Amino acid sequence: MSNTTARIFIDTNRIISDISPLVFSGFAEHMGRCIYQGIYEPDSPLADENGFRTDVMAAMRELNFRMIRYPGGNFLSGYNWLDGVGPKSQRPRRKELAWQSIETNQFGTNEFMQFCRMINAKPMLGVNLGTGSISEAASLVEYVNAPAGSKFADLRVSHGYKDPYGVEYWCLGNEMDGPWQIGHLEAHEYGLKAREAAKMMRWHDPRIKLALCGSSSTHMPTYPDWDRSVLEHCWDMVDYLSLHYYAQNADNDTSSFLASSAQFESQIDTLAGTLRYVKAKLRSKHEVTLSWDEWNVWYKNGNMQGNWTEAPHLIEEVYNHEDALVVAQWMNVFLRKADILKIACLAQIVNVIGPILTTSNSMLRQSIFFPFMYFSRYATGQSLDVLTQSPKTETAKYGEMPLIDTSASYDPATGESAIFIVNRSQDQALTTDIVWQSVAPARIKTIYQMAHSDVKAANSFEHPDTVVPVTLPGMPVNNNKVTLSLPPLSFTVITA
Repeated sequence: MSNTTARIFIDTNRIISDISPLVFSGFAEHMGRCIYQGIYEPDSPLADENGFRTDVMAAMRELNFRMIRYPGGNFLSGYNWLDGVGPKSQRPRRKELAWQSIETNQFGTNEFMQFCRMINAKPMLGVNLGTGSISEAASLVEYVNAPAGSKFADLRVSHGYKDPYGVEYWCLGNEMDGPWQIGHLEAHEYGLKAREAAKMMRWHDPRIKLALCGSSSTHMPTYPDWDRSVLEHCWDMVDYLSLHYYAQNADNDTSSFLASSAQFESQIDTLAGTLRYVKAKLRSKHEVTLSWDEWNVWYKNGNMQGNWTEAPHLIEEVYNHEDALVVAQWMNVFLRKADILKIACLAQIVNVIGPILTTSNSMLRQSIFFPFMYFSRYATGQSLDVLTQSPKTETAKYGEMPLIDTSASYDPATGESAIFIVNRSQDQALTTDIVWQSVAPARIKTIYQMAHSDVKAANSFEHPDTVVPVTLPGMPVNNNKVTLSLPPLSFTVITA
């Protein structure tokens, strides 16, 4: 094989797992301008009668988020959910310690539930296990999910919401391993508190599914022993172990940054091994899977000090082309690890390290918007075990890596399939054969492609179309094969 060719082999019989739609989820925190001036901005000319930004809602529907995690994040560990319910005129203004901001509490649990319904996403609620008690966590479950006839359910009814919401997915705190966290706990302390909170929460609603705080990063000195310890305390009470990671290219090593899939796969493999170990140690038949409920590229904007203002501009990252290629690889990993990864939440959804940025009267789709949109739209059904033969490149951080990074899906219910390909090469187009080893489609329907010669190119309000995908025509599949030329620094989606 020459150094300019690659081959991708597709077999619909080689199935990794069903793809959980919940890997196409997002995260909204009371931080910076994610909620206020992002989702919710009553003073904007683009707001509806309830204060929701109609342009942002439309973009959320384009991204097709299946679930939104809320309200944090570090914010969660100092939040009293009672501050954000009831008449808005009676809600307190508070100093928010995590981000040194003023929280008006004009957006809370019921507004969040309305937002989720508007974008057709499930809610994933977090309970405060920092300053909060296990009783307060259980009371929130009662407020949200219980029928009328008890204290907190009746409080919800008095606020104008007669029917229970039936929220299924819950997070047991946030990043409790981190010394920066309000109410930080050591692993055994958190494990005991999380177990008792889970017990009370399940007594209110045995149908709920719970995510346990895993390590907040692979850089933590307690990783992965924290994960093992808290799992041993809580295994039979939880359904998911959370993992967090933010990719970065602060040292401007583009070759290594474009090989970040090695880091993502290593993190999942380590935690999958930890899950197997704890299950075996406990002689359990219960299954726990992974929830990557914070993930994104983040390193350019580190401003996290709100200076005691409302909706300060915090970590509003500007995303460029190489960031989009890393996001696309991350989602390739989601498909390749579909057997163990069942939830993933892009952090965050607007303004704060988000795929979209807003001003009071406009909105910008950043480069990372598009790979998420295409995966969310086309990766359905089953994830396939793809065989890729590719030239390799040397990287400082990860050693030798293939130039091609690939995943694929096939939906037996519809017969539709999709192939997702990143060409990491910075200067080389790759002639790529795609070969079907089982039943091949008659033709490729459409090809979507993002490519740019400048890895630092980014969209702006003045130039919103600098880094955007193009739509290419389909083609017949002859003798179970098509051949494409993949531009350097490109992300390609093939639908069939």
